[in-house]
Amino acid sequence: MERGTTLFLKATVCLIAIPILALCIFWLPWIAKEAAEHYPAYMLYPVLIGMYAAAIPFFFALYQSFRLLSYIDNNIAFSELSVRALKNIKYCAITISILYGACLPFLFVMAQEDDAPGLAALGLVIIFASFVIAIFAAVLQKLLKNAIDIKSENDLTV
Repeated sequence: MERGTTLFLKATVCLIAIPILALCIFWLPWIAKEAAEHYPAYMLYPVLIGMYAAAIPFFFALYQSFRLLSYIDNNIAFSELSVRALKNIKYCAITISILYGACLPFLFVMAQEDDAPGLAALGLVIIFASFVIAIFAAVLQKLLKNAIDIKSENDLTV
């Protein structure tokens, strides 16, 4: 793959991180302050803790994506390092699904009180999107592992 293509993808990974970091620093505290006037703490805090906790595996998955692109740049894409990076991305996506799934009952109650079904739908979208990413990473991990096995067999027979 050309270096320019991976450079573009690396820049895209960094650009994905910036808005999420800004949301965690500026938007979530503002939402917490506004929501504290309308909802009791037992409903608000689990959702906020879940959102902040989900940011950790999100940024770790972005870091693993960046490393995977670096492996492609260094022509070691077909290595165990790439398989490990895809495995970490898969686990991060599963963790995000679980964290948002734990927050979903509170989001449903909040959506029911405000008559805002979009709030619950947003939680479902995040859960299913991260689940799809986990499945995609698992498929890529398996394909890459099979390609590495075939490559090592061919290297041994030659």
